[in-house]
Amino acid sequence: MTEALAEARAAREQGEIPIGAVIVKDGVIIGRGHNMTLTAKDPTAHAEMLAIRQAGKYLGETLGGIRTFKVEAKRADKSFPVKSPEIGRIIGAKVLIGCKVLKVDVHEPDVLLHVDVRHDRSYIYEGKIPGFGGLPLGTNGKGLTLLSGGIDSPVATWMMAKRGMLIEAVHFHSYPYTSQRAQEKVEDLARIVSTYCGRFKMHVINLLPIQEAIVTNCPEEETTILVRRFMMRIAEKIARKDGASALITGESIGQVASQTMEALVCTDAVVNMPVFRPLIGLDKTEIMEIANKIGTYETSILPYEDCCTVFSPKHPKTRPSLEEILAAEASFDFEPLIEKAVRETEVKQFKYGVRNVDLDM
Repeated sequence: MTEALAEARAAREQGEIPIGAVIVKDGVIIGRGHNMTLTAKDPTAHAEMLAIRQAGKYLGETLGGIRTFKVEAKRADKSFPVKSPEIGRIIGAKVLIGCKVLKVDVHEPDVLLHVDVRHDRSYIYEGKIPGFGGLPLGTNGKGLTLLSGGIDSPVATWMMAKRGMLIEAVHFHSYPYTSQRAQEKVEDLARIVSTYCGRFKMHVINLLPIQEAIVTNCPEEETTILVRRFMMRIAEKIARKDGASALITGESIGQVASQTMEALVCTDAVVNMPVFRPLIGLDKTEIMEIANKIGTYETSILPYEDCCTVFSPKHPKTRPSLEEILAAEASFDFEPLIEKAVRETEVKQFKYGVRNVDLDM
């Protein structure tokens, strides 16, 4: 009554008819008002209407339609003297005192309030934002990923990092057939991937001399698989040098000529360490969805060439035999070119948000 009279006095001071109104719920004023028909030039601005509008805003907009709640408590710190059920009751009582329009519903609450008691502090929160999950980096060894500028290899890299593997990368280019901008695109991808991998080391190799030797000395239709085998050879040498135990690729079976079952058999035969292919059974649309989720897709689709498109045969062999591929490789001594490629490797390191990282950091 006192508050309603105060509203009436306010109306009188403004030259309005001295009528005031308040709306009370569970002992709490949730709406109040006084006549303002003349001041607001609104014939509906009566005291009771203004109070009702304010109460509606409080119940609707302020609480977002929330009417019921439940408190769910847990103790990571078991030495805390109050047990979880009692914590829930204490916090629930405080909520009811502070917001009397709410009620407890332990079965179907509008909002679930979490209380998490840790060793040095406690957290109270309403929502949970799911993360990517996975295992801590470094708990599952170290791998070397073959990182191109496409959609697949960054996703494969992310998937293995998610499983706790420390990752380094090797990237092959064919400069000057591939441009500087194409190289910058891959570096941008490496920077994004470093968001999930921590500091990210990338070995950059010019594959052009080996590609030219393949084109000159080997059957054209076998170029694709031969190039892939030399990539794997070089990657294995770098992996062993840097303490990586496996190679990682973004291959998905049947997606392109070098990813048929027969082609993958030929590829694996050239190395003596495990080759992880986390995308092997995924469709392209599934891979694209993950790329969008981790933030690599828009960079991956930028229209810059990569070394796999250089000297690409018109009709690549999709079902090569290992015997044919070995015979083609025997036509030329590639070993000096392999050693030269490894020896002249350029090493770059990336950290998310940093353009260039000092290798000595």
